[in-house]
Amino acid sequence: MKKILITGANSYIGDSLERWLQYKPNEYTLYVLDVKNTDWQNHDFSKYQTVVNVAGIAHVKENDENKALYYEVNRDLAYEIARKAKNDGVKQFIFFSSMSVYGLDAGIITRDTVPRPKNNYGKSKLEAEQLISTLDDDIFAVAIIRPPMVYGKGCKGNYVRLSNFAKHTPFFPNINNKRSMIYINNLTEFIKLLIDDGAKGLFFPQNDEYVNTSEMVKLISEAHGKNMRMIKIFNPIVKIFDFKILNKVFGSLIYEQNMSKYVKKYCTSCFNESVFQTEMRIRT
Repeated sequence: MKKILITGANSYIGDSLERWLQYKPNEYTLYVLDVKNTDWQNHDFSKYQTVVNVAGIAHVKENDENKALYYEVNRDLAYEIARKAKNDGVKQFIFFSSMSVYGLDAGIITRDTVPRPKNNYGKSKLEAEQLISTLDDDIFAVAIIRPPMVYGKGCKGNYVRLSNFAKHTPFFPNINNKRSMIYINNLTEFIKLLIDDGAKGLFFPQNDEYVNTSEMVKLISEAHGKNMRMIKIFNPIVKIFDFKILNKVFGSLIYEQNMSKYVKKYCTSCFNESVFQTEMRIRT
């Protein structure tokens, strides 16, 4: 029986991981700890084999007022939790970072790509990685995950915007791009495998297939019984104007597939299935 502590209450990934592991109650015991105040410091971590830290600031528009908060939560709090985990005798610490540490809106990321974050979210995550990595040793395994965009039931961010758009428009630009993404069930299975193996290192999980934005929007439309037309009339506009939001939607940004290989298969759903499961609220 593995005892796992998830630090960060009401987190999308944390809640999803809790539900995923609850399907095997004879193998995992879970406890979710709220770390919004200092009470967590009095919690005994010694009874857990693994701590999964999902507490963080994300999907919040950055400004001068909240800049410090990114570093207080994403960096300082994460490091304090990791340090307590080590001092209390926990064997493994899993930290959620982000593809944002690279600071790219388009391109191909390899293992040799140097992180150059451009915003406070990416900078705070990278600085947290650097601090937490100093704790890794033979008895305290540190696993850092840099996932691409995560989607699934209850997600936030660009997927939700595209889903809402797909349900209300009869046409969409036909753009040939590639995005690394990961379905939440594939991600939670990946985390489960890391826990099972007591793994350490830097990880880049993603779906088996790259995602084409136009194809994804069309699949979302079909999931709701609509027939969306893909048109190329807007393609020149999309390519000419180098807007950040357009790059996030239509640009190509991928991890090389060989970066995401693991010793065990973790993608439980193919891309087409994952879109329909997300839109129709089906979990398998």
